[in-house]
Amino acid sequence: MNPTRQRLLHGGAVISLLALIVLCIAWETILAPVRPGVFWPALKVLPLLLPLRGLLRTNLYTMQWSSMLILLYFMEGIVRGWSDDGLSALLGWMEVGLVLIFFICVVSFLYPYKKAARAKARAAQGIKQ
Repeated sequence: MNPTRQRLLHGGAVISLLALIVLCIAWETILAPVRPGVFWPALKVLPLLLPLRGLLRTNLYTMQWSSMLILLYFMEGIVRGWSDDGLSALLGWMEVGLVLIFFICVVSFLYPYKKAARAKARAAQGIKQ
């Protein structure tokens, strides 16, 4: 495991998640709200706050499940990028980009740990047989 690479991947995941939270709040309250003056759609960021603490602490389990949670925001970005017009469509594609950065960083960060766990499991099976 290259510690510098791991630090960069972790930093990329944290920054992209924070940027996604800020983007979603700004999108739904200021930039292109679904209905002006209605702020409840900004509550869609609440699920993004769940993995934040674990991600900051580099909790591997949190990173695993957050890589699946983030795909909901990928779907929303694709739908709104294709179906909305103007600024809202651009924001949808920005959401897709941030989700992809997060996903790639997290999966790449977890890869060496998963590889080591598989090797350990194979070694344990070899000893038992």
